[in-house]
Amino acid sequence: MDYLTTKWLHILSATFMFGTGFGTAFYLFFAGRSKNVQAIAVVAKWVVKADTWFTTPSVIIQPLSGFWMIHLAGYPLTSGWIIWSLGLYAMAGICWLPVLWLQLKMRDMAIAAAHQQAITLPDRYWQFERYWTLLGIPAFGGLVVVYWLMVNKPF
Repeated sequence: MDYLTTKWLHILSATFMFGTGFGTAFYLFFAGRSKNVQAIAVVAKWVVKADTWFTTPSVIIQPLSGFWMIHLAGYPLTSGWIIWSLGLYAMAGICWLPVLWLQLKMRDMAIAAAHQQAITLPDRYWQFERYWTLLGIPAFGGLVVVYWLMVNKPF
């Protein structure tokens, strides 16, 4: 695959990864603020599906296309912007993996509560939601910096 095609795929997958991740996080976070068990259950179900269908493939495509572009362009892997990008991408991934597990558990708790027509979610849901939120902050922040590094290649 040539450089421009790979770059297009890389940018497209980055857009899906960040956009889907941020969008689903936004909706699940604010559905939670509503305290509406039915709404939270529906949103949580679709957040898990969106992360499975869009975010996960993009997370895989990103390093593959990135390394291929590095190879095609002849950049040394020791370039500072590449090392920092890889480190921040790894940090985001380390945060994202537990987020996936938390989302599955949150979805299951919300769906169970909705089926029981509960008016509140269990305390454990809110504990998981706090961890989910706290892990999302460095993950998204790190990816914003990766975007900047990819565009600017400063060092």
